[in-house]
Amino acid sequence: MAQPAPLTHSVAFLARRAATALAAVAVLGAAAAPAAYADSASASPKKLPAGLYGTKDPQYDGVWRQSLALLAQDTVGIRPAASAVRWLAGQQCADGSFTAFRAEPGTPCDAKTSRDTNQTAAAVQALAALGGHADTVKKAVSWLKSVQNDDGGWSSMAGAASDANSTSVVIGALAAAGEKPRSVTSEKGGKTPYDALLTFRLGCEAKEDARGAFTFQLKGAAPNADATAAAATGALGKGFVVEPAGNGADTPVKPLSCKDGDDKKTGGSDVAAAAQGGAGYLVAQLDKNGQHLLSAMPGAKEQPDVGNTADAVVALAAGAHPTAAAKPLKWLEKNAAAWAEQNGPAAYAQLVLAAHATGTDPRSFGGTDLVAALNATGPEPAAGATKDGKAGKDADGSKGGGFGLVWIIGIGLAIGAGIGFLLSSRKKTQL
Repeated sequence: MAQPAPLTHSVAFLARRAATALAAVAVLGAAAAPAAYADSASASPKKLPAGLYGTKDPQYDGVWRQSLALLAQDTVGIRPAASAVRWLAGQQCADGSFTAFRAEPGTPCDAKTSRDTNQTAAAVQALAALGGHADTVKKAVSWLKSVQNDDGGWSSMAGAASDANSTSVVIGALAAAGEKPRSVTSEKGGKTPYDALLTFRLGCEAKEDARGAFTFQLKGAAPNADATAAAATGALGKGFVVEPAGNGADTPVKPLSCKDGDDKKTGGSDVAAAAQGGAGYLVAQLDKNGQHLLSAMPGAKEQPDVGNTADAVVALAAGAHPTAAAKPLKWLEKNAAAWAEQNGPAAYAQLVLAAHATGTDPRSFGGTDLVAALNATGPEPAAGATKDGKAGKDADGSKGGGFGLVWIIGIGLAIGAGIGFLLSSRKKTQL
C-alpha cells in the first residue's frame, strides 16, 4: 500500500484547496478572486511565541492548529495551558475576526490584515467549548455574520464566492456559539447556510458514481471527497466535535436513489437527506480505495489522504453511521501514527476528534496515546482529566484555561500569486 505523502497536513489541506482553485480558474477563465495575499498574515516569526502548539511556521495556520489542539484537549477532559488559550484569544482583531497569525497582537489589525473565516470559525469552536470567552466568541460570530454571502454561505475570504468547506466550518462555529444556523440568513435574499450547501450538492443530474457528493465550489464540477466530508457534517449542524451515537443507534448508509423521483424526496431542499447522500458517496469511495480516501495533489500521484479519511469518519459518525465509520477508523489506527508524528498538533487533534466521534479511546489508538502525543507538542496542560472524564476546574469553580478554537493561504501563494485565492475547510492543519 502506498504510504501517506510526506507533507504536513496543513500543506496537504491547502494543496487540495489550491487544486480546486486551479480547476475553478480553468472553468471560469479568470477567477473573481479577492486581493492577493502579499499582506495576508504576519511574516514568519524568528522565534515561536509562548503558548503556541507545534514547532513549524505558524504564518498560515497558527490559529487553526491552535484551535484544533485546544478543542481536542477539552474534548477528552484536559484543561489546556492558560498560556495557550491566552495566545489564541489574543489573536483576535478588534472587529472580531481572526487571521492565521499575528506576530504582534498588540498592534491593531488594519486594511492589510487578511481576515479569514476559517481561522475565525475554528477559534470560535475552541473558545466556546473552553468557556469563559463569551465576549470574544460573540464578536467573532458577529463578524462572521457580517461577511455572509448573498447565497447564505462563506468563502475563506470575505467577498469571494462561497465554498462548501468554509460554509461548513462556519456552521460548526455558529452551532458551538449557541446560534441556530438555519436562522442566520443573508441580508440580501434571506438565504441560510444550508441553502448555500445545497448548491454544491450533486444529484441525479450527475454521473452515477458522483451522485450524493458535494463539489468544493462550482455547481456541476467534479465531486470532492474533502468537501463532501465537510458538508455532510455541516449539513447536520455539527462542527469539529461530534458526539458518538448513543443507545446502539446505527442508521444504514443509503446512497442517493434516482428512481421514481427519489432525488427530490431525498435531496431537494432537505439538508439531512443531502448529508445522507454525502455519506453514501463517502462510503463508496472508502470501499473502493481500501477504507481510506485519496489525495489529489496537482501533478502528483494519488496517495492515501489521512486527514480527509479522519474527516470522513467524523462525517459518518455525525450521521449516526457508526458501523460504516468503524472500517476507515481501523485503517486510521493502522496507518495514521507516522503521519500524525510528522505533522504535529493539528494532525493529532484530528485523530483525537475522530476517535471521540466513534467512542474510541484516543489514549489507545492503534498502539498510540494520541492525547499524550498532542500534549507534548505544546505547553503542559493546566490539569488532567478528573475521574469522571471532565476537565478540571480552577479554584473559583470555573472551567480553566480562560483569559477572556481549506482558504488558508500558503499554497495559494506557492502555486501562483495570480490565483490569489485562499482556500480553507473543516478541517484543516499545520502544526
